Amino acid sequence: MKYIVCEKPHEFILKEKPMPSRKKGEVLLKIRKIGVCGTDIHAFGGTQPYFEYPRILGHELAAEYIEGEAEGYKPGDKVTFIPYFHCGECVACRNGLTNCCAKIKVFGVHIDGGMAEYITIPEQYLLHGQGLDYDQLALVEPLAIAAHGVRRAAVNANDTVLVMGAGPIGVGLMQFAKIAGAKVIALDINEYRLNFCKTELNVDATINPTLEDVTSRLIEITNGDMPTVVIDATGNRNVMNSAFNYIAHGGRFVLVGLQKGELSFSHPDFHKRESTLMSSRNATIDDFTYVIDCLKKGKIDPKKYITHRAKFSEMINEFEKWIDPKNNVIKALIELD
Repeated sequence: MKYIVCEKPHEFILKEKPMPSRKKGEVLLKIRKIGVCGTDIHAFGGTQPYFEYPRILGHELAAEYIEGEAEGYKPGDKVTFIPYFHCGECVACRNGLTNCCAKIKVFGVHIDGGMAEYITIPEQYLLHGQGLDYDQLALVEPLAIAAHGVRRAAVNANDTVLVMGAGPIGVGLMQFAKIAGAKVIALDINEYRLNFCKTELNVDATINPTLEDVTSRLIEITNGDMPTVVIDATGNRNVMNSAFNYIAHGGRFVLVGLQKGELSFSHPDFHKRESTLMSSRNATIDDFTYVIDCLKKGKIDPKKYITHRAKFSEMINEFEKWIDPKNNVIKALIELD
């Protein structure tokens, strides 16, 4: 079978190897669609924490069930799966926080992932497609990350939420914040993405920090209150550091984006607001179930996000175009026959 490996930063190679052999408790899947995410981009660029090369990337996956003994599944079923393999024994797992397991192995990050024609995974992580198509299923995982971030922030109808970064995770955060009833502000430096947020997601306001002063604009939008929830989906340290100044008194700052360096902020300013700072990592089964339910009910249409596509054999040539901001990519999808 064919697979694509990231040998080192800025180098993908198409290779061949034997089909994977299924062990007891595992299922064999044929990959149909692969979503390209920020983790893949950071790994390709050499900026992904907790990462080693070479690595087969890919964890936003839609697949066809081929073989296995998983109860309730049969060959030909459309599936996706939770790509965060947890130990089940650490303190996080014992408390149901499998998304931040102390020994977590994220498919396509810590272990080889799904940029391949076939894969095997433990059957316990399978999720039935429930009538969704392969495009929708490929976007369940990033939407689950967004849903988890909004849940971590405990967003409600009284909140004004500033989402920084209008990539795939960011737009998911905006949509789930809107579903929760909040007022939503989108911040990005890409006018195409900001326009997408206005026309397709119906956000309440947008800010481009290259064209306007963020603090002044937030004061104007919120009548001086500032956002009660700030969520970062950029993974940019400068953006994260600046955002400590945007939080309302009593507000929450949630870091969904990830970067390698350290953050710094004024403790007196943070303290006087009684601010809450938290990270949001991966997602749990509850988030995946919620996302699938939202998709089935039509509360969210992730196909709007898909702006670029390529066949598996063409991906290597297309990837660098996808990470060029001038090409206005929101979500790129790799397709396998």
